[in-house]
Amino acid sequence: MSPPDDEAQTHTPIAVLGAGSWGTALAIQLARAHRPTRLWGRNTAELAAMSAARVNARYLPQVAFPASLTIEHDLAKAVEGVGIVLIAIPSHAFRDALVQLAPHLTAHQHVAWATKGFELSSGLLPHQIARALLPGVPLAVLSGPTFAREVGQGLPTAMTVASEDELFAKELARSLSGEHFRAYTSLDIVGVEVGGATKNVLAIATGLADGMGFGANTRAALITRGLVEMTRLGTALGARADTFMGLSALGDLVLTCTDDQSRNRRFGLAMARGLTSQAALLEIGQVVEGFQAAAAVHAVARRLHVDMPIAHEVYRVLYEHVPLKEAVAALMGRDLKAE
Repeated sequence: MSPPDDEAQTHTPIAVLGAGSWGTALAIQLARAHRPTRLWGRNTAELAAMSAARVNARYLPQVAFPASLTIEHDLAKAVEGVGIVLIAIPSHAFRDALVQLAPHLTAHQHVAWATKGFELSSGLLPHQIARALLPGVPLAVLSGPTFAREVGQGLPTAMTVASEDELFAKELARSLSGEHFRAYTSLDIVGVEVGGATKNVLAIATGLADGMGFGANTRAALITRGLVEMTRLGTALGARADTFMGLSALGDLVLTCTDDQSRNRRFGLAMARGLTSQAALLEIGQVVEGFQAAAAVHAVARRLHVDMPIAHEVYRVLYEHVPLKEAVAALMGRDLKAE
């Protein structure tokens, strides 16, 4: 039998902030794992439709909400009495979400996020923003190789929960885990976040390469050398090198670079067809995190003097409008050196 405190935690609600595809999928998984879950979002009309139909018709139309998932229109009510607040919104809105959340938090509440990316204006990782805005609050990040549709459908999935508070990481991992979902824990919050912050940029690179017809050899090289770049940046920021061989780095990188469910990969494919970056963004129709991430990663790498040639060429294509062939020539013309 579980200890009384574990049993109490199991019945304490969790609030998920962000009713897009990923937030909805995580809320469904938490509810499916028998945790009372509240889902909140900014679009009140969409929330009302979800509440009536018991499904997110826009993002996960085939996945009915479990009975223990409720829709909450009011942020204060959504977080009242919950043990954990899990934020699932794009990185550009992360700071504002924390500012909005902070007045509603009470003692003993924990905050986690499934947001990936450096803040463009500051170069900060999400946990650095959260530490500044939520002093003293236990924090965690959830990351790994996942597509929202597959999580929503209950297909076998594994992720990483990272926190400097080991007990919190274990609690959140237990809350998420079920018959087809396994959560691992880590203490390396920096490494887990850097993996999520850089993999989308590299997925754009593989989309560009595949769209140009370069083939499987090129894709494998980009993934492998992209992992090297990711590790360089992470260790420069204080992460552990072995973190990058795990789910939140290598796993997420492989997933995002090889499957067309990835918006970032599709964005690269669209640009390789000749679309401008803005036209490609419109074609995708949802947030493409790698577009802004390319600028943020470029700035952080320059500040730390970290060599990231693939990420650099993606930046040049997106923001300096360098032709794809010129970017490829720059990569292939680099000085030879030991691997």
